Parts: sequence; C-alpha cells; structure tokens
Amino acid sequence: MNYASNKRRRDDVVSRVANADVDHRFCRIAGCGNPTRAGSNSGLNRLYCRAHEDYFQRHGSYVKGSYPASLLAPYRKRALAWLEANRTDRRVALAIQRIRSLYQRAGAKVEAFRLAGLSPEDRARAAWARLRVAEVDPMLPIAAWLAIERAIANDPQPDTKIEFKRVQAAKLVHRMASGTHKRWERTGPGGRVLVEEMHKYPASRGRVLRHIGEQLALACEVLPADLKF
Repeated sequence: MNYASNKRRRDDVVSRVANADVDHRFCRIAGCGNPTRAGSNSGLNRLYCRAHEDYFQRHGSYVKGSYPASLLAPYRKRALAWLEANRTDRRVALAIQRIRSLYQRAGAKVEAFRLAGLSPEDRARAAWARLRVAEVDPMLPIAAWLAIERAIANDPQPDTKIEFKRVQAAKLVHRMASGTHKRWERTGPGGRVLVEEMHKYPASRGRVLRHIGEQLALACEVLPADLKF
C-alpha cells in the first residue's frame, strides 16, 4: 500500500516537472530574468528560479543576505552579558534548561563526513550533539537568537518573516561547533614522516537550518519580548 502510494506521488511529481508552466515562466525577482523552476522543466517552483531558490535555502530570504559577523558581534556580546547578569531570572533559567534538553536529547555525536543521507531532522539533532560534546555554553545559542532579534529590529530594510529570523539564528548555532577535524601521521618515501589532515564541514543550508531555528525559537520564547540590552 505504501509503495503504491509513494509511486503514484513520485510519478505525479515527475509528470508535473516534465510539463513546463508557461504561465509562470520567469523569476519574480525584479531584474532577474531567469526562468522559474516550473518554467524550465527543472522543478515545481512557479515563482523563483534555481539561483534564488538556492539563495533562499542558504539565507532564509530570496533577496536579503545573511548578516555579517562584524555586525552581529556587538549584539552577541551585549546579549551574553545580559544573560550572565540575569542568570537567576526564572525565564533565563528556563531558556537555558531548554537548550540543555536539546543537547541531552540529541543522541550520539555524528562526524561531519557521516551526515550524508541523514534526514534534516537527524542532521539538526547532530548539530545539537556537536555543541554538547564541545561543551558549548547553552547561553551562547540563546545569545545568538537575541542578537538576530536586535539586528532585525535595527535594520532599516529588514526581512521580518519568521523563517528569516530562524535561519539566521540557526546559521550562528550551526557554526559554533561545526565540522570534523582529523590529523594523522604516516611514513612516506625515505622514512619521512608525513602529516595529513582532513577537515569536513556540514552544509549550512536547507531544512536542517529550519529545524534548528524552530527548536531555538521554542527554547527562547520564554524570554521577554521587549528585552533591552
């Protein structure tokens, strides 16, 4: 039953992709001019082209890029200082406990080179597991969320959609303990000792960021909405 249902769904998608949507041929971003995914037989998106769809996956917005680290650094520093000063506040304590709970429920650490093939939910859990193993202070993800909120509030041309906020905060969290790094030695020609290194970073894009952002938002929803720091 499940196989037949999945096959019908798959065949339906293939059929829809194969038939170009002539009514939605060009990307809706001003000045783009590229064909939409639906208009080029390469997908079902009837509004945006492949480039802007990929942009959305990376940044959470079709047109607005991620905030640079130099802009966010002062916000993160002030947010962390406020959290430290208010650590005993029950709302701060609850947010910290929720982050710790995400750490504890994340399961075993998964090396970055073993993430391929895992679902976005599993990759999100792996990200929290990396933070736990690296002993990242739970206040740091919370400070990242508060920093993004302040950056958006002070942005003269903000993207106020919740997905943009979640993706931006998730990108910060994703980088806190990102990657697998290995170093080993082997004997080369003439008995020389050769040092080899491997550095693998998980991709910071797609649905995994949406899962991390949603979990972070739920952890931080107990904090004051009109927080000033």
